[in-house]
Amino acid sequence: MDGSVAGVYLPDQRTKWSRPVMLWRVPAGFPSPAEDYVEGRIDLNRDLVKHPLTTFYIRVDGDSMIGVGIFPGTLLVVDRGVTASEGDIVVARLGDELCVKRLSLEGGTVRLLSENELYPPIEVPEGVDFEVWGRVMYSIQRH
Repeated sequence: MDGSVAGVYLPDQRTKWSRPVMLWRVPAGFPSPAEDYVEGRIDLNRDLVKHPLTTFYIRVDGDSMIGVGIFPGTLLVVDRGVTASEGDIVVARLGDELCVKRLSLEGGTVRLLSENELYPPIEVPEGVDFEVWGRVMYSIQRH
């Protein structure tokens, strides 16, 4: 089952490292003159972790989710305190393995869908040791 995880990490809420957020947006087309405005400050712990006791980080190991921009090495912010719904990207536990997939609950059948055509859907039969570990809230990757 590709789309597995390479590691699980807990957030450290004691760390405060706020950085300025610029007021303007950066165009992806033609450059515009630089403006000298700061909108405010951003603290990634405050802004990405809404439920510190139920949030963890997990690093992706596999290519089954590349269709939604989740590549090997991507760091995911996952919240166990948010209920996952149809179509959400989740970290799921199937037996002893963790995986990152899109959750499908269509027709009362639980399926885990890859975002890479090389990987077929995984149907989760009733009675199998399965749980949604948490909903993926954000993905962070190096460019």
